[in-house]
Order: sequence, then C-alpha cells, then structure tokens
Amino acid sequence: MSDVPDILSETIPRKSYFLGLDFSTQQLKAVVVDEKLEVLHEAAVNFDRNLPEYRTSGGVKKNGSTVTAPTVMWVKALDLLMDQLKITGLDFQDISAISGSGQQHGSVYWRKGVQNLLPTLDPTKFLFLQLANCFSIQDSPVWMDSSTHSYCETMEKKLGGPQRLADLTGSRAYERFTGHQIAKIVSEKAELYFNTERISLVSSFACSVFLGCYSPIDWSDASGMNLFDITLKDWDSQCLHMCAPDLKEKLGEPVATHTCLGPISNYFVERYSFDPSCQVVVFTGDNPASLAGMCLEPGDVAISLGTSDTVFLWLSGKPTPSLEGHVFCNPVDPEAYMALLCFKNGSLTRERIRDVFAHRSWDEFDALLACTPPGNHGHIGMYYDEQEITPKTQGTFRFNAFDQKVNTFEEAATEVRALVEGQLLAKRVHAEQLGFNIGESCRVFVTGGASNNRSILQILADVFNADVFTQDTANSSCLGSAYRAAHGLALKESGMFIPFNEFMANRRPNFTLLCRPRVEAAKLYDSMAARYATLESSILTHQ
Repeated sequence: MSDVPDILSETIPRKSYFLGLDFSTQQLKAVVVDEKLEVLHEAAVNFDRNLPEYRTSGGVKKNGSTVTAPTVMWVKALDLLMDQLKITGLDFQDISAISGSGQQHGSVYWRKGVQNLLPTLDPTKFLFLQLANCFSIQDSPVWMDSSTHSYCETMEKKLGGPQRLADLTGSRAYERFTGHQIAKIVSEKAELYFNTERISLVSSFACSVFLGCYSPIDWSDASGMNLFDITLKDWDSQCLHMCAPDLKEKLGEPVATHTCLGPISNYFVERYSFDPSCQVVVFTGDNPASLAGMCLEPGDVAISLGTSDTVFLWLSGKPTPSLEGHVFCNPVDPEAYMALLCFKNGSLTRERIRDVFAHRSWDEFDALLACTPPGNHGHIGMYYDEQEITPKTQGTFRFNAFDQKVNTFEEAATEVRALVEGQLLAKRVHAEQLGFNIGESCRVFVTGGASNNRSILQILADVFNADVFTQDTANSSCLGSAYRAAHGLALKESGMFIPFNEFMANRRPNFTLLCRPRVEAAKLYDSMAARYATLESSILTHQ
C-alpha cells in the first residue's frame, strides 16, 4: 500500500479545517471539514426565501428563453452565509484552505477598474454594498438560458459541424454554454461588453471575491464553455474569435484544477479573523466538484436517479466526444477526463409507467419486474415523455424480439421491464460512445430517489456488469470543494503532485454494497446494448 497519504498528512497541521462552498442555482451552501475530512459545520442560504428582495423563482429570473440571476444576489448571499457559519461556532482562524464550486456555464462581467478595487475592500462594510456597482452586466446568464440558438448554429457551421466542435471542446454547441452567451452580449449589448474588464464563470467569480483579485478559470469548468481545447488545455483561438473580440484577455489564462492560488484576501482576515496564511484553491464547476465529492476512481460510474437521470464517468483513456453528452477535463487528475450525461426523462417517466401499469404502487411495479426475465424476451422500449437531451428526440418507441416497431406490449410486466431496461441500457450505450469501457474494476455509485429501489438497482448491476454501491455523501459539490481545498494545500506544502485518490485513500466517505451483477444476465445485456444502440440510431435517422 502506498505511504503517500501518510506523507501528506504530515504536511497538514493537527488542527486544520477546510471550507468548501457551492454557489448552486437555488442556494449557496457551505461545509467545513476537519483534518480527517469529517464534517464539522454546515450552512446554507436559499436565494428565494432568504433574499426575497431580488424576486427570483428557483434562484433565477425568466423572460421567455432568457434566464438570468442577479449577480449581486450571490454576493449578498455570501455575506449571510459567513454570518451563519459564525453562529455555528466556527472559528475562522482554524481554516487552512478553502475552495468552492459554481453552477456551470453561468458568467459574470466585471466592469473596468474593478481589479484595483478588489484588494482594497473595507472590512467594516458588507461585500454586497461594495460590489453592487462592480458589474457591467447586472444579471448573469445562467445554465437554464436557451436564447442563443442562432449563435450555436453559427459556431458549428463555421467550425465544420457539431462533431468537429465536440472533438475540440468536448461538447457540440449548447445554448447554455458560456461562449454563446458572450457572443449574444457582444451582438446585443456591445457597449457593455467593451466596458467589461474581466469575464468570470460563477466559480471563478466566487473565487475572485475570496482571493481579492481576479481568479483564473480552471480547466474543468472551462470545458463547459465551447471555447476550451480539452486536449491542449488552453483556449481555442478560432472559437474565441467567433464569439467576441479581445476575449482571451478578458478570460485570463486557464489553470489546472488543483492549483493553489495564494492566500485569502485581507478583507476576510480583518472581518472574519481568517488566518492570513489561509490558502485559496481554484474553484471549479458543480459537476466536477461532485466527482471529487463522490471520490470516483478510474472505471467508476456515478448515476443519479432523480427527476432527471445524470451519469458521471471517469474516463482514463482518450475520450471520444459525441453529439450527446459532455466531456470535461477531470477535476482531480490532470491526465484524465470526466464525462457527463443528462437524461431528462427520469423519475417522472418511471412514475407514469407505475401509475398506468402498476396501479400507482411501487410494490406492484417491483412484482411486475420480478415476474419477467432479464432481456424481457427480446422486447425493448424507449420512453421519452419530454423532449430528451440524450438523444434529442421525443416519443415512445417499442420493439419486439425481431426489432420490429409495435404500438403496445401485450403484458403490463413487459412494459414495466422495457422501461427500466431501456433507461439503463441508454446510460450504458451513451457512456460507451463517449469512450467509457466497462472493466472488471467498474463500480457504480447511485444516488437519487430510485436508488432505494432494489429491483431497479439489480437490473443496473446486470446492465453494467458491476457492483452497485451507495455512499454516505450528501452535498457532494460542497464536500468535493472541501476535499479539493485539503488536497490543494497538501500539494503546495509537499512541493510535489500526488494523485487526489491517493490523498483520499484513508479519508474517503463510507459506501455500502447494494447489488452484485448476475453472470448470465450480464452476458445477455452485452448483446442487448448493441441492439439498443442500433435501434436508437434508426429512430434518430428517420425522425
């Protein structure tokens, strides 16, 4: 066993706390862990409830397809959060390092002259009062915005098509991605763009506040902009030029996601009694931070079975970006990648099939699953009640054992199993299309409402031919940020790069085995996955 974790432990003082933050869509959350990475303090500020003066709903403002959030609201939330942490009894002087995460793709626009203001903030005054006029654009575009379709089409066309853009930046053009939001601002509000000194992501904006100067954007969060070459790990000049003039200067140089940027700003030292040596580790996106919080390793899969089903993948080899899903630089391994897949039709679709075919009873739903064999006698179903993201289609598609389309299945049990198998096969198929290989060491970690359903989890284990676990991890983005703060500080103090997973070896959250794959079922799903991919492709070709 490696002795690296013990070596790194020697670099961390016996009483060291680490602060992790998450600037998410609906709230700002914080968690403080000790040197053993055990949780000591937690706090949260809900934007709608605690800051009603900004009149947000779900943390955002909607005007048709345009969705934004007041930038200064996030600053005022931080003022409230710091006071909440103080009330919990936290001594800020014990915090040795901080890091954080932010909702991906959102952007913040600092007006000219602010770089001279950030280091001189008055510790006797609230942040939101001092930063209220520091933004050239008052309302930040966020990930829910879908108003940039024409800009997406332009970039894909000029760059040689959606696959070419995906190969370069990890994703085809998406309306919510930051590059297209910037292009829209240049087109519609040019004077505001040219009064902008720096453009931050939500993560680097928050980091800048703690650092007292503009923070760079990290590689992982930069991967969600359609501007960043995920292979060269630098801005792509052609993509930048398509979006806006002088954009590289406004974005700054990107940095590795483990980078320790320096000590916390004097504002926090004077106002909250932080130790002046407290280090700030570069913030990242909420999805990359979740990968760190769940402590995924090469070959692991994390699946959230909620309203939307989300899949996180650790990609060790060369990724193969596709027109569905996203490939980001891995937040904890600079040589690896992570993939993200989102399936809009998750628990609501499962509940609809339960209501129609199992009399609204999960017990009856499970009984119907149990009375049908793995493989469902060759029947396959694809259920997209809403416009799906992965792949982009809508409707219900049923196939018999001869790959012929049918309108209905004769038995309710066949329908129920077709739904569950179809949803889980889709996750495997699209993961493999992004370069994921199911190996002997593959583990699947599940969260979300359906993670309590053993019948569904058994099929998941069989489809991925992998053990299925659950983790004792809540607020994975916050925890991942705290873990990354500890890791970044340890790297700085040790003077060498040590892999995150080696650092976490004796500190990772507990996990519980829920299901093991059944050998014969797993073999059956190998062939079914290939059939599923072919049938899905035929649907997309003829739609």
